[in-house]
This record gives sequence, C-alpha cells and structure tokens, in this order.
Amino acid sequence: MASSGSISRCRDFDMSCVRSLLTALCACAWISGAAGQSVNSRWFAVPANAQFETGDSWVADGITYRLYGVQACLRGTAFTNDHGLRRDCGEASLAMLVALIRDLKPQCYDAAQSVQIRTAFVFCVATRQSDARADARIDLGTALIVTGFAFAAVKPDGQPVYSPYWVAEQVAAQSRAGLRAFADVPNPNAIILQELGHMPSPAATPTSSASSEKHKPQE
Repeated sequence: MASSGSISRCRDFDMSCVRSLLTALCACAWISGAAGQSVNSRWFAVPANAQFETGDSWVADGITYRLYGVQACLRGTAFTNDHGLRRDCGEASLAMLVALIRDLKPQCYDAAQSVQIRTAFVFCVATRQSDARADARIDLGTALIVTGFAFAAVKPDGQPVYSPYWVAEQVAAQSRAGLRAFADVPNPNAIILQELGHMPSPAATPTSSASSEKHKPQE
C-alpha cells in the first residue's frame, strides 16, 4: 500500500507530488485484477488528439472513452482549499487525469461499449520501473482514486461498479488524500444519486442536470 503520509500531502494539483505517489504505487504494484486478466484485448494508447472533457473521460475521433468504474468530481461543483479559496472540483479531477496520462502513457482496452451513445468504457494500464519489482503495472483508475482525485463509480443502487476501486477509495478517504483532504469536497456519486431520486439530499454543492446526465451511474 502506498504511504498514507505521502498520499495525504498531495492536496492541490502538484506534479512533483504526483510523481512521488506514482513511485509508491509502482513499489506496491497497485493493479486492478480485471486489467491484468484481459491479455487478449486490443490495447491502444490515448491519442494525441484526445480532448479531455471530464476527470474520467476523453473524446477522440467522435468516440467518448470513459474509465470503467471511475467517477470524477463533477465540473461546476466546488471545494474550499487550504487558502480558503473556492476551486472547481471537476477541473481538479480533469487536471490530474491529464497529468497522469501524460506522465504514465498508459495503454487502454475496451471493457464495454455502448454503440448508441458512441461510448467505450475502458481500463488503462501503465508499466513503470521500480526498485521493488521490475515492470510494475499501474492501473490508471486506481491511481486516480487512491490519490484522492476521483471516486469509485456506483450503480443506481449505490453499490460500486468495480469493487477494487471502492477499496482504493477507502484508502484515499482514510489517508485524506488529494481532494479528500477538504471537508467540503462534493461527492459526485451522492449528487448524481440524489438527482436520480435514489437518496436524500447530500451535503454537497448542487450541479446541473446536464452534468449529471453525462455522469450517470455506470451499469
């Protein structure tokens, strides 16, 4: 497990801190089981022309690619940082996604597709050298969640889409990693489920219906 002390220090976006966390992740081989099992899948890199829309998705060649089981902060929701300034939570998630992809250069594969809405749900995995073991593999979704810049996506019944990501989220919550360090960070799952009428009103900043439509719970 990555050092909780190292994780908790990465509150606002900081690339040097991200790199230290990636080293810790490599040392512990944070890798989702499903990603390691799909050896026959078609692997592809995130293209250079990708347009990043949220902290868990990008668009390339007319297709939206979304990290399976990952829920980023919603754009338009806000948290208060250590300096007492309000910051857009979705923008923070997006910045971390872009930074990790540029730093890790992961390979992705389709976990599921929705032809009707031209969306592919993907897992992305990077290989990094580490002192602990050669060619340690890092799952991008796990990295985003355990560093506190994304959440484990949930189904309409509130259960996690992918259980290993829920475990990573508990690690981030316990160590107050990244955005989890701020008391008023808006939980995107709570907001989405509330708008779908599945739970009481959360103590979080409301978001627009358009944002919730784009980030409906994954099935």
